Amino acid sequence: MRSRSAAVLGLLSLLLAGLLAWPAAVRADPGTAAGSLPDLFERALTASREGRFGDALPLWDQVVERSPQDASAWSNRGNVRLAMGDPQGAIADQDRAIALEPTSGDPHLNRGTAEEALGLWSEAAADYRWILERDPLDASALYNLGNVEGSQGDWGEARRCFEAAVAARPGFAMARSSAALAAFQLGETAAAEKQLRDLIRRYPLFADARAGLTALLWRRGARGEAESHWAAASGLDPRYRQQEWLLQIRRWPPVPVQALAQFLALTP
Repeated sequence: MRSRSAAVLGLLSLLLAGLLAWPAAVRADPGTAAGSLPDLFERALTASREGRFGDALPLWDQVVERSPQDASAWSNRGNVRLAMGDPQGAIADQDRAIALEPTSGDPHLNRGTAEEALGLWSEAAADYRWILERDPLDASALYNLGNVEGSQGDWGEARRCFEAAVAARPGFAMARSSAALAAFQLGETAAAEKQLRDLIRRYPLFADARAGLTALLWRRGARGEAESHWAAASGLDPRYRQQEWLLQIRRWPPVPVQALAQFLALTP
């Protein structure tokens, strides 16, 4: 089972993307001697987006104390609690946000990431499917559901989810790379190679696609070209050297991870 801290670190980009801006109630707050609620909300939001979670958490505590009916504040605080290694607390905050705004998809998406951090795959999938029942083209929910399916070993369904995320948001590069890696896992290497090459042409500095193509080229015996792509990938992001990071945080399928590990074992 992957470590809780590793899982949390792997979700930071999703958490930052899931931060919610001021609700109307905060904008209308007249303020107190301690400062206006909009100012406090903005300071908490800025600290969260900058990754200063230790500063952000007490600010969100103050926001929810002053505005306990503010679902966005509860959801944002939940994201910060998850980033600080408290997925149970994060789920509790997202539960509160959902109770306050039952029709909002954001707390469901954020709760799903916290459930993933605990390996609660069925619960996370249920949250993502709740969103997709209401908005079948929600790219974030589709992508997250793909990660859940892959984590349970169903790479065919994971690929379908990743490809649906790409169709919903064509510029979603990580979803494109994940779909290609799922195809690699399923033995469809020609399709995977084409997708990865297309990605690299469009995003030359995209380390994930470079590393994935390295693994695929090594597996089919093109060592020279594999080394060329690896030089670029490893310079862009050295984490691709770490099998545990690939499997547990980035969540590559096992076949590409094994191929890259074999390449690295024979590469200085």
